[in-house]
Amino acid sequence: MSEDKNPPVPEEEIEEDFDTRLRHARGLGGEPNQSGAALPEDGKGKAMRIGTELVSAVAVGGGIGFVIDTWLETKPWFLIGFLLLGNTAGLWNIYRISNSQGYTVGFGRGNRSENHEANRDNTKGD
Repeated sequence: MSEDKNPPVPEEEIEEDFDTRLRHARGLGGEPNQSGAALPEDGKGKAMRIGTELVSAVAVGGGIGFVIDTWLETKPWFLIGFLLLGNTAGLWNIYRISNSQGYTVGFGRGNRSENHEANRDNTKGD
């Protein structure tokens, strides 16, 4: 009755098995995502995000406009203005999502500053 149903496994096999599972979880290349960027989105996920971005931006703009109009008794001018501003912000977010810019600031600013740093370092020794 005291038979061991699970014999001990050598430590090398455990480490190998873990490494194999880790490589499989990371994908075909077996390398982690070095850039630190998020995983690529599928079509449905991107569509849901685009819809959410547009609706929430317009809703926030309309809410702010409504509150200001109620407070200042200027209906409907701030509501119209902030609805347009919210729509513009939502469309700008959609543009950034569709160009895979994410939440970075500016137009490729990170790439420009890295190139500027590299050029500055190369010209330092001259």
